[in-house]
Amino acid sequence: MNLERYQRIQNVLKARQTDLTVCLEEVHKPNNVSAVIRTADAVGLHQIHAVWPNEQMRTLSHTSAGARNWVEVQTHNSTLEAVSHLKETGMQILVTNLSEHAIDFRAIDYTQPTAIIFGSEKSGISPQALQLADHDIVIPMVGMVQSLNVSVASALILYEAQRQRQQAGMYDREQSALSKATIQRILFERGHPVLAKVAKRKGLAYPLLDDQGQIVADEKWWDAMQRA
Repeated sequence: MNLERYQRIQNVLKARQTDLTVCLEEVHKPNNVSAVIRTADAVGLHQIHAVWPNEQMRTLSHTSAGARNWVEVQTHNSTLEAVSHLKETGMQILVTNLSEHAIDFRAIDYTQPTAIIFGSEKSGISPQALQLADHDIVIPMVGMVQSLNVSVASALILYEAQRQRQQAGMYDREQSALSKATIQRILFERGHPVLAKVAKRKGLAYPLLDDQGQIVADEKWWDAMQRA
């Protein structure tokens, strides 16, 4: 890993917003999932959550491609499980839903710990998610259509969250909210992907990296890595 890449990864990790996330509730189109994850990475999310509609989508979520290498996906077995987990971390729960009680998405304070639930392309947000949420939010529309594609809706809302957080200086924190162990893991896996796969397969702990992004490991570790 060259120094430029190492420094770029460091800067990305320092800006990660660990208290801002989205939850995909039975979103079933792979291209929409990929687009949401791409946007999540672009605005600095560390992790997103999902309740998958079927086992095929659950398997797809673990494939490595592009932005999926940089945004972790945590799977939940049900909407109740997902929302309960998010509330335990102190997040306000928002759902995108056109209702008489819905709030303009720009009126929300996204500098607070926030999770935004996006529903299925077919049926939208589930009744259970609506019941568990703190607020319904809506993207104002003046045309004939009443909804946007889930990937477009997520981009609009997440970039509003990014705008608010940038104004509040939340991307300029000197110390990342990510733990040191998480940072070290990501640096090794993304900076030395081939070695990371071998180490994981052999059950070896990841070594530390120096301030140039190079591996600091003893001969015993290297011997174990090279052993057939």
